[in-house]
Amino acid sequence: MENPETDDDLSGGNVLEVTVSELSFAIKRAIEDGFSYVRVRGELGRISRPASGHIYLDLKDEKSVLSGVIWRGQAARLKVQPEQGMEVVATGKLTTYPGQSRYQIVIDALEPAGVGALLAQLEKLKKKLAAEGLFDEGRKRPIPFLPSVVGIVTSPTGAVIRDMLHGFAERFPVRVVLWPVRVQGETCGAEVAAAISGFNALEQGGPVPRPDVLIVGRGGGSIEDLWGFNEEQVARAAAMSEIPLISAVGHETDWTVIDLVADARAPTPTKAAEWAVPVRSDLLERLSENRGRLGIALRRALEQQRVALRAAARGLPRLTDLLALPRQRLDTVAAQLPRALKASNRARSTRLTHASAQLRPAMLAQRVHRARDQLLQARERSLRALRLGTQTRRRALDARGQLLSSLGHKSVLARGFALVRDDAGHMVRFANAVSTGDRLDIEFADGQVTATAGQGSRKKGSAPGKKGSGGSQGSLF
Repeated sequence: MENPETDDDLSGGNVLEVTVSELSFAIKRAIEDGFSYVRVRGELGRISRPASGHIYLDLKDEKSVLSGVIWRGQAARLKVQPEQGMEVVATGKLTTYPGQSRYQIVIDALEPAGVGALLAQLEKLKKKLAAEGLFDEGRKRPIPFLPSVVGIVTSPTGAVIRDMLHGFAERFPVRVVLWPVRVQGETCGAEVAAAISGFNALEQGGPVPRPDVLIVGRGGGSIEDLWGFNEEQVARAAAMSEIPLISAVGHETDWTVIDLVADARAPTPTKAAEWAVPVRSDLLERLSENRGRLGIALRRALEQQRVALRAAARGLPRLTDLLALPRQRLDTVAAQLPRALKASNRARSTRLTHASAQLRPAMLAQRVHRARDQLLQARERSLRALRLGTQTRRRALDARGQLLSSLGHKSVLARGFALVRDDAGHMVRFANAVSTGDRLDIEFADGQVTATAGQGSRKKGSAPGKKGSGGSQGSLF
């Protein structure tokens, strides 16, 4: 006997028929409603980063695998970048991907599972930055002794800023500029890095004064609380800072990456304020001590100079002793001066008398006559030499004139030749250069005549007659 209910079930008579898409989306709604917000702990397996900027990954344990996705906008805000093999806690909601009939978790937050994972990531970052030289002591700059403006990067509401301002009140007067940031949470690292870069971007003399030194500080806490100061972007912003930077993050036993990159690391924020600005009373006391030391040093130096001067004075002779010998020499010379003057006058008088004896008129006349004779003789010699030279030059000139006459064309014309020129005054050498009717100027030895070429003359361009050719030169007239 057949069972009617079984037959109906097999035939699907009472079951609602749905499409594949309807069923897939119904499952999607059921999963999203039942698991709207979950925290899943597992090890990161496959990680994919396509060009879209999204991150696709697998969360797994020893028995199961769960697919996950981090959308691009959320991936840029992750505190910890996912790496294969890292144990993490992922926070998000479950959903399905109908196109492949599988479910997945859409991750909103990702954090390492436990301190061990954070420390491993921190050590990896330290090795990377150390290899680039960001921790080298040689690149660290000295803190200015007496800054006029101090820039502080910290929370505006915490106890840190109050303690630091109280410390500044007891020290040398200084202007404090606060850049408020979150010192904990996902945006902490980005805000701190932006504050450091912002302070460095300020211009001297602008509406907001540019600090002479920066202090980045916060109170103590766990490694998770201080993690924002371990981010790579904070370390690089501190390394690129042109303003000297003091790191004061946590307690003395707390070390972060910014402590290793900063120009100085203070154990506490209060100590950072003490390092940045000296105490005014200490400066006044030191100034007073230096003033006293300077006075003592000056008095001691003056006394030493006085003793040295007295010792030198004792070694010098008296003024009377220095002047005694020159005064004696002066007296001796003064006593000898009258006798010397008389002797000098007598000697000069004797030389004058001797010279005047040689200057008699007859002697002078004899010298003048002798000089006149010598001058006349020199004049005669000059005239003879001048006549002889003139005659020689005249004979040479006449010889050259005769030579010129014999070689000139006048002498040739005198022998019966004539010189023929055309209208332009050019010399005519050949008969073929003359055409019938050309006017010619003929120069003879005794004058010139003008003629016109007749018909018997050769045409221009015809060759001159040659011996034995039967031709003749012809008449030019």
